[in-house]
Amino acid sequence: MTKPAISFEFFPPRNVEASFKLSDAVQTLAPLEPEFVSVTYGAGGTTRQLTHEAVEAIQKSSELTVAAHLTCVDASRDETLEVARAYKKAGVSDIVALRGDPPKGTDTFTPHKDGFTSSVELIEALKETGDFTIRVGAYPDIHPDAQDMSADIAYLKRKLDAGADAAITQFFFEADTFFRFRDACVAAGIDKPILPGILPIENWTSARRFAERCGTKIPGWLDDAYTAAQRDDREDLLSIAIASELCADLVEGGVEHLHFYTLNRPELTRDICTALGITQRTSLSQVA
Repeated sequence: MTKPAISFEFFPPRNVEASFKLSDAVQTLAPLEPEFVSVTYGAGGTTRQLTHEAVEAIQKSSELTVAAHLTCVDASRDETLEVARAYKKAGVSDIVALRGDPPKGTDTFTPHKDGFTSSVELIEALKETGDFTIRVGAYPDIHPDAQDMSADIAYLKRKLDAGADAAITQFFFEADTFFRFRDACVAAGIDKPILPGILPIENWTSARRFAERCGTKIPGWLDDAYTAAQRDDREDLLSIAIASELCADLVEGGVEHLHFYTLNRPELTRDICTALGITQRTSLSQVA
């Protein structure tokens, strides 16, 4: 099996203990030589400063290419672009450009009165600077705000046409879900890379709840499998097997790059990569 390129997503720490966990996660996964790693924003833009600090820490302390998430939530255009300029000054030239989730306690996105009204506007503004590699989100199971799949794909095409270089999908549970989405994107004239997002399942109850909130379809067999695994205390083994098989099917179907949502818990992601034949290749500088 051809070894795919890989990338990892982390989230910014909110306290000292979480900072150590992020550092450990980066140290564990950096030797696998990801093409890039990304650092998220919290819902409603709540971790903007924490994200900036985490991005700079990884950028300064490792040889990794770091992609910073940037959203339209709760900030003016000038404030948002100032964050982008600060990233560029710090040597960060990769951005994951997103509209962003509504602030906690609200169900709909309301733009800042002086802010970007959509991810398309944000992408256009970033592209005008000529300074960034831009990735965007994509949704194999349809974004909760989208009318239907065709509308969702049409909007993804708008983002890519506005200047984005690639898309990263929300996680999904079956390879056919991605393949159907990829084929529909090609039929719509999309020819830029679409990276499938992989979620190693640390806790099925939490993952299931997250999937429901995101609109990700949940196959019935997963409930049965995790019920049995929990009874036998074999959840980790099941998670490694499921994700490894999913990744292998994707690679066999022509996928050249896998993006892992690590949740700052690197062991499962590392073990899945090992199962795919992706192991430590060089000794990289790591986060102290």
